Amino acid sequence: MKAMILAAGLGTRLRPLTDDRPKALVEVAGHALLEITLGRLASFGIREVIVNVHHFADKVVDFLKANNNFGLQIEISREEVLLDTGGGLKKASWFFLQNGEEPFLLHNVDVISNIDLARMVQFHRDNQALATLAVQKRETSRHLLFDDQQLLCGRKAGKSQRPEIVHACGQTQALAFSGVHVISPGFLKRISEEGAFSIITTYLRLAGEGERILSFPADSYYWRDLGKPENVAQADDDVKRGILPL
Repeated sequence: MKAMILAAGLGTRLRPLTDDRPKALVEVAGHALLEITLGRLASFGIREVIVNVHHFADKVVDFLKANNNFGLQIEISREEVLLDTGGGLKKASWFFLQNGEEPFLLHNVDVISNIDLARMVQFHRDNQALATLAVQKRETSRHLLFDDQQLLCGRKAGKSQRPEIVHACGQTQALAFSGVHVISPGFLKRISEEGAFSIITTYLRLAGEGERILSFPADSYYWRDLGKPENVAQADDDVKRGILPL
């Protein structure tokens, strides 16, 4: 199984920690976020990973070389212009299209969790999903809407929080996406968006076309967004207190 780590962002919310480094090299308990994410993927048997880079790209490349790629086969996808999550995956799609029908993992570098990735992949396969998104019941400014079959059917975003429904559904549940996806290769051939775009845009379009974009409940797992310095400090403390083992 292969994986992609989304690490190209500017990390503006993490300033001043990202004034001299990419967010992938910000540290929690003495370990770079990229190292932590690679370690998590490796613990589930993943050995081939592609990482997209942009901000301080050479520092990421040098870090990986200095650490012998942490024993993994790692490819780099350089983005001269930031392509966002969807555009970044589309640019790197060649890495997965040579792998038959095997699903792959897509993981933000600035989230940390102990989500059971093996269980999530099995859920994805058992339900014949095109994509499966780890979600939680928590506050966010951008909720995704799922029906009682766990199928994506819309979103609520922005100040208005007005629902945007992409296909008819009954009662919906508003859930927060957690930056961890399992995706079937067939999804890559269905991406019609161009340039820089959010992968959520593609998910919503395909859900509206009847494709199975599912939610994987992750409330029982540790999870933290590391997009702000105070969140990094909290994760640091969680490690010290044994709440988050690295």
